[in-house]
Amino acid sequence: MTNLIDIKGVRHAYRTKAGPLPVLDGLDVAVPEGEFCAVVGPSGCGKSTLTRLIAGLMVPDAGEVWLHGERVTGPRKTVGMAFQNPVLLEWRTILDNVILPLEIVAPRMPRADREARAMTLLKMVGLDGFEGKRPSELSGGMRQRASLCRAIVHKPDVLIMDEPFGALDNFTREDLWQTMRDLRAAEPFTCVLITHDLRESVFLGDQVVVLSGRPARTQAVLNVDLPADRTLDILYEPKAQEMLHYLRDQIRVAQGRDGH
Repeated sequence: MTNLIDIKGVRHAYRTKAGPLPVLDGLDVAVPEGEFCAVVGPSGCGKSTLTRLIAGLMVPDAGEVWLHGERVTGPRKTVGMAFQNPVLLEWRTILDNVILPLEIVAPRMPRADREARAMTLLKMVGLDGFEGKRPSELSGGMRQRASLCRAIVHKPDVLIMDEPFGALDNFTREDLWQTMRDLRAAEPFTCVLITHDLRESVFLGDQVVVLSGRPARTQAVLNVDLPADRTLDILYEPKAQEMLHYLRDQIRVAQGRDGH
């Protein structure tokens, strides 16, 4: 299987008044095309930095980031992003928020085609009938659903998600996990998810990459050998529980490397 994302020996440090602060130290990550890669690790180990490098919003100090066989040197239209904060524009309706990326990457697309594309996604996530609402009129879970639609409306090759469900209650979060799987089934794309929730990483991921403590290296890679058609019940099965125990052990080791 061809790797869509290749991160090779990446090193990066932030410049501070006290001197360089290393966050990534020889990081290696490979994500095959069409796969879902969940990334976990101790707080502050550089997970969000990794997403910015993949998106081309930053350039590493050393090493290389490759996407579709091309070295990433700047932002790319083929990448979509979703964050913990949906960042929806209050002066725009939900429909207009979702079509915003199309206005940027496909300015010549007719308005009717943009709306049709957005409505297809809104129906998939159960938001048809809410397209005329403002973000403040929706619940947190509904706003995050709209944010997911906006992130993939332009059919990106890669979707980067930085803890998109972290601020939600457990019930809403688990409901959105299933929504995420349904979206991928209907709209295939490669995904990189940053999360602190190990259950989330196993339920959604094809692979889980564990980062060490800062400065981060690739500590372990877990291949999630579970059926593609999953329900939440699978998390209670012995194989999934074994994976969760393994990941917890790896996180403990990673925290120890960081001195915690």
